[in-house]
Amino acid sequence: MAGVFQALTTVLLPVFLVAGLGALLASRFPIDQTTIARVTLYLLSPALVLDVILRTPIRAAEAVQLGAAYLLTLGGCLLLGWVLGLGKADSLRRSLSASVGIWNSGNMGLPIALFAFGQAGFERATVLFLASFIGMYAVAPAIYTLGRPGAGARQTLRDLLRLPAVWVTGVALVLRGLHITLPEGITRGVELLAQATLPMVLLSLGLQLGAGGWPPLTRRIWLASAARLVGGPLIALASGAAVGLHGPGLAVLVLSASMPTAVNALLLAREYEADTDTVAGVVLLSTLGSVVTVAAVVTLLPRLG
Repeated sequence: MAGVFQALTTVLLPVFLVAGLGALLASRFPIDQTTIARVTLYLLSPALVLDVILRTPIRAAEAVQLGAAYLLTLGGCLLLGWVLGLGKADSLRRSLSASVGIWNSGNMGLPIALFAFGQAGFERATVLFLASFIGMYAVAPAIYTLGRPGAGARQTLRDLLRLPAVWVTGVALVLRGLHITLPEGITRGVELLAQATLPMVLLSLGLQLGAGGWPPLTRRIWLASAARLVGGPLIALASGAAVGLHGPGLAVLVLSASMPTAVNALLLAREYEADTDTVAGVVLLSTLGSVVTVAAVVTLLPRLG
């Protein structure tokens, strides 16, 4: 158990350090957060998608199985978050749904999977990261916009297609399927942009907290954080079993779904004018709470084998 806590601390400390510096900066200077969020959303994140798809070794059969399990888990988590917001304002309900349904399978999920399961676990976790990244940019805009006054299905589809991460995914899959190799100069440029994504995402969280102060930790935020950290892995366990996953594949799915809310959920909330305070609160509280809950999940995972 001590080793697990040490690993989690090693992963979480850089997260808190970068976000904390962003909060300090925003508390002392006026920062245009919308511009920073859009640079990340429209430039850096698509580069990360392209880089991951072109570099990740994926076995088709298991990738399809993991993808199906992820979709079931995503649907269950989104529904759970939606139920938590029943009776509340539409913006809050949508934000709670996104907060529970969009989890941090990248900068936390990948290194923890590597620590717990080695290279084989890391490769499976990368497949889930890719699925979650695509799912996030496909589902979150619909959650934040569909059904709002003046936002019909056609407008929601337009909003979705204007996100470069969506169509970059299609281009990357075609390139990979046709075994087309991009020139080295282009791949290096994409890699540089991809490497800048995580620091900018964490800075965006810090800027939000620094400009607005510590978000109010309401009862709904506590419930949403519990739903993300406890409900997420339980839903993943049921979803994985439903599609026939077992052993390492099931364990990596459950581990991924136990991660806290992704900071990208906050970027999308800002872009679509959702309840950013609620999303920021769930991101912060679930990240802090994950030190305990993820350690517990890692300890229990060997029983799935």
